[in-house]
Amino acid sequence: MKATNPLAVGDYVHFEIQADGTGIITELLDRKNYIIRKSTNLSKQVHIIASNIDQCIVVAGMLMPETPLEFIDRILVTAEIYKIPAVIIFNKSDLFTPELLEYTREIEAEYIKIGYNCIETSAKTGHNLDKVATLLKDKVSLLSGNSGVGKSTLINSIDSNLNLKTGKISDAHLTGKHTTTFAEMFFLEQGGAIIDTPGLRGFGVVDLNAEDLSGNFPEFFNKSENCQYNNCTHTHEPKCAIKNAVDSGDIAWWRYRSYVSMLEGDTKHRLDDYE
Repeated sequence: MKATNPLAVGDYVHFEIQADGTGIITELLDRKNYIIRKSTNLSKQVHIIASNIDQCIVVAGMLMPETPLEFIDRILVTAEIYKIPAVIIFNKSDLFTPELLEYTREIEAEYIKIGYNCIETSAKTGHNLDKVATLLKDKVSLLSGNSGVGKSTLINSIDSNLNLKTGKISDAHLTGKHTTTFAEMFFLEQGGAIIDTPGLRGFGVVDLNAEDLSGNFPEFFNKSENCQYNNCTHTHEPKCAIKNAVDSGDIAWWRYRSYVSMLEGDTKHRLDDYE
């Protein structure tokens, strides 16, 4: 697929300084990795969000706003495709009721079982900000999440020198208003850098067949060897090991739902609906 942008945040380049003080890029150096999304619903082109990333950090909300689990899963699958380690931060823990905390811990347990590190945080109370600071130190980290989950506020709490712009939550819909309009890199005083992204709509799963897609759900990978058919799509075939694992609770039903939605390109669950 053709990219809409020849250069992306995180790229390394050679450049020359001109007589008037401006610089001209002369060479784009090889990228160790990158992460992309479709540029628009109708376009066959892709947009490179960022490159040369050490880790992808998904910042999710459980309310005000609630992050759809499919949103998280699409980012995780995209990170898996490009071999970028991913961490999930469940932010605004100060708003958790006992019931919501129990539900959050159930979701976390599933992700931890798969192999993803999960951290609960609150910029308001300072809960686990030290863990996030340690996580970010001396690494290039891509921060992703739907609008309003508190990415910028979280980073401001860790490095107040940045003073990233934050926005209010819409009372009518409990959704975030876009405050970051393009990906931008910020260097941390403690060492390392973060790439803050817009509240993403339509994050990155691009033209994968069933085998490639299921291979990037880590909990599907080994179990799929026990399917009756080598080309099993894990949707309608008999004796499917993945469906059996979902029925037994060994694979979370919502992870399977995310897989089917991505496979079918179900417009009812596309991230374009989540601002």
